[in-house]
Amino acid sequence: MVIAGFGGQGIIFAGKLLAYAGLIEEREVVFYPSYGAEMRGGTANCTVILSDSLIPSPIISHPSSAIIMSYPALEKFLPRIKTKGQVVVNTSLIREKVKADNLRLIEIPANEIAEKIGTSKSANMVVLGAWAFFSRAVSLESLIFSLKKLLPPHRLDLLGVNEKSLKEGWNFARFSN
Repeated sequence: MVIAGFGGQGIIFAGKLLAYAGLIEEREVVFYPSYGAEMRGGTANCTVILSDSLIPSPIISHPSSAIIMSYPALEKFLPRIKTKGQVVVNTSLIREKVKADNLRLIEIPANEIAEKIGTSKSANMVVLGAWAFFSRAVSLESLIFSLKKLLPPHRLDLLGVNEKSLKEGWNFARFSN
């Protein structure tokens, strides 16, 4: 899968969290981050591969799913998703109607949900929670456990809001299905 958006949206952290959750569940994992020329505001994306068998290559030209957090990311990555793939779109920043006839499209107002929790900066966790519900690639419990392990000591004050954001994304997906 690919997670893509602007730098500063927590794209790389969401990918790292997903990869760590996969490791906890004893899966084979590849985490491959990519940054644009600028860190904050530029493009950022990462590829995460979770498998029950050995992964022959870290390069995926057509991922089976994606989390798309911005319109430029949508334009770049949507055409690459495999037919019948799953795409979670942050409708807070992508207001245009997304045409994805051969894809399973999950639309979620991630920023608005995150703001109700306390900060729009946790929108990455909202979409990751929704993606995890639909994909069932990792459990919500593994994501929350991984969050506790990956947050650096100076960011532990964000544990509660990020955990709640994961749960809210999961629940949004569960009740919109």
